[in-house]
Amino acid sequence: MSDDVLTADATSVERAGRRTVVFLGANNVGLEVYDWLCDRDSVDVLAMLTEADQLSLVERLDPEFVVACGFTHVVPPEVLAVPDRGCLNLHPGLLPYARGYNPNVWSIVEGLPAGVTLHYMDDGVDTGPIVATREVETRFDDTGKDLYERLERAAYDLFVETWPSVEEGAVEVREQDDALATTHVKREFVDLCELDPDEELPVRDLLDRLRALTFPPFDNAHVDVDGETYYVEVSLTHEDDADSEDLGRLSSY
Repeated sequence: MSDDVLTADATSVERAGRRTVVFLGANNVGLEVYDWLCDRDSVDVLAMLTEADQLSLVERLDPEFVVACGFTHVVPPEVLAVPDRGCLNLHPGLLPYARGYNPNVWSIVEGLPAGVTLHYMDDGVDTGPIVATREVETRFDDTGKDLYERLERAAYDLFVETWPSVEEGAVEVREQDDALATTHVKREFVDLCELDPDEELPVRDLLDRLRALTFPPFDNAHVDVDGETYYVEVSLTHEDDADSEDLGRLSSY
């Protein structure tokens, strides 16, 4: 078992009147949600788990809820069956769109609605019943990082607003419409990053791909030319945000 886990013995926690939670995740917004739950008087967070080999602790701690945000491993059915009140996941995509890996990227590349979803987990990947969603605005000058940061803020706000109703058992869930679903795995993202210098595609499609992959300081998009590898980023500026109306534009020549 990895040392990277925070735990408390469930038998030593005063559980009467308080909801017990095991938290799964480690990304930025996950840590914010974890801290918020830890500060909540009505919740006892028994552990934070970040690795798949730590999941056996869920059965030992026997929480009422499992909450996941930024957990990159599939939770097996035997773990999903432990919490009496269910396992919830905070997903940075507007389900059923953009299930799986890097929803911010695929929302841009495929022109999908962007947003965040709180849903119950089931045996699939991001396929469980939806508790709440929030759509997030997108712009043509967004990069993948711009959209990701906007999704993070929306995810935190959605969770904080929705969790009290989850605690009280006062939420109404809805099933996902599989006919609208899109799903992507990590291999597809890796392939998207590999640019073919001889590929022909519309300018709009190329710009969407490049801005979706622009996420400094990460070097995502890359192209091999004459035996050398070059990394590619793109920056788009709306005319209303430009520094000058004329200087440096074609109209000033």
